[in-house]
Amino acid sequence: MENTAYDFGMIGLGVMGSNFLLNMADKGYKVIGFDLDDAKAKKLENEATPGTTVKGVTTLGAMVQQLDKPRRIMMLVPAGKPVDSVIQSLLPLIEKDDVIIDGGNSHYTDTLRRVKELEPKGIHFMGMGVSGGEEGARRGPSIMPGGDLAAWKRVQPMLEAVSAKVDGTPCVAYMGKDAAGHYVKMVHNGIEYAIMQLISEAYDMMKRVLDMNNDELASTFKTWNEAELQSYLIEITASIFLKNDDVTGKRLVDVISDKAGSKGTGKWTSQDAMELPVAVPTIDTAVALRTLSGYKDERVNASELYQPAIKEIKKGTEADIKKIKDALYFSTIICYAQGLAMLNKASAELNMDIPLSDVVKIWRGGCIIRSSLLEIFYKAYIKDKSLSNILLNKNIARLIKKTEKNARAVTKLALQSKIPVTALSSSIGYFDAYCSANMPTNLIQAQRDFFGAHTYQRIDMEGIFHTKWD
Repeated sequence: MENTAYDFGMIGLGVMGSNFLLNMADKGYKVIGFDLDDAKAKKLENEATPGTTVKGVTTLGAMVQQLDKPRRIMMLVPAGKPVDSVIQSLLPLIEKDDVIIDGGNSHYTDTLRRVKELEPKGIHFMGMGVSGGEEGARRGPSIMPGGDLAAWKRVQPMLEAVSAKVDGTPCVAYMGKDAAGHYVKMVHNGIEYAIMQLISEAYDMMKRVLDMNNDELASTFKTWNEAELQSYLIEITASIFLKNDDVTGKRLVDVISDKAGSKGTGKWTSQDAMELPVAVPTIDTAVALRTLSGYKDERVNASELYQPAIKEIKKGTEADIKKIKDALYFSTIICYAQGLAMLNKASAELNMDIPLSDVVKIWRGGCIIRSSLLEIFYKAYIKDKSLSNILLNKNIARLIKKTEKNARAVTKLALQSKIPVTALSSSIGYFDAYCSANMPTNLIQAQRDFFGAHTYQRIDMEGIFHTKWD
């Protein structure tokens, strides 16, 4: 057996796993990867930068045996049973003080279970979110590790080396105890769902109401990306409108089906928000609309039955486009606010000690939801680490007040034009409810007490009360 002692091992040499290893090798680390597919193992070695130390193997034992001790092993395999299967295969081969990292999109409850199961064996287990796609993995992702603090210290230099950088600062930090890393990544993905839905609604308004073509849309999104809406998702959206289809010659976006896929992480965000509980209606709406997009046949039938007449404003003005930009900016802040409020609540309820300032700091580069807004959020959390919701920050309030009027105007126009802007209107509804000193839920409490004796509280005295309404 070869005597080279490798610094880091990877299980799963798909696009993400191999790119992550190649990135690490470029930073001077000796890396070894395992995959049952011999072609993937060879491909890893063939794609390595000349002069780096990279090896691919097809047996788990060969990889484990060649790792420097205590070992650092990362998995990038599908969530669920495959992760447990890999762990069981590893246990006879590894030793006390070795570190196992799950870099996939596992549900945080599974990660918490694995941490507890491996702790008595002396094995350090970390759940780690990785965002940035295949290009991020190769050039620098945003990395969200959580769990065993001692394990974090052992891998910190390596992860800082491979992560994205913003002004020289690595986009990786310790996210907190137990399953914090995967929890933060889950909420990241929920915010991602919401922003993508909001962008699609802005696109729908400009295309169907303002009658803008793909070139105009590309130019508009490019301009937006050069100002306050600067973000990765706005940037790639501008590029999407210009891509031609190799088959038809049409713009590719126009021949792509409107049935959207998902891998479940957005749904997890909604489900866990309800469990906490914390309100994330923009994220909930984004998840629901991906589901509704799958009911294509029913939507076509409903369209034929109700025949919605789209009210167009031929060739909208710059003022119309600015209103949509402001609406998107407003609602994007709101969906970040919901996700970050969820992390704040979960940190306390689940005892994870999630540092929100570090969360937004590492999201500034490498990840899918990176945005110039995150710099503003970072400053807000640095000023007030106990901030429960970013909407309570005065600087952010100024941005909301500046764009709120146009967000309402766009929603009104969309409703009149029969264009669904469900995420945008949900964002406005959340904002209005959050800013309401008094909500109408006193009536709900009365109803609950009337039919179910569920009791209520009063505004004029302490205690729990019940009334015989009959």
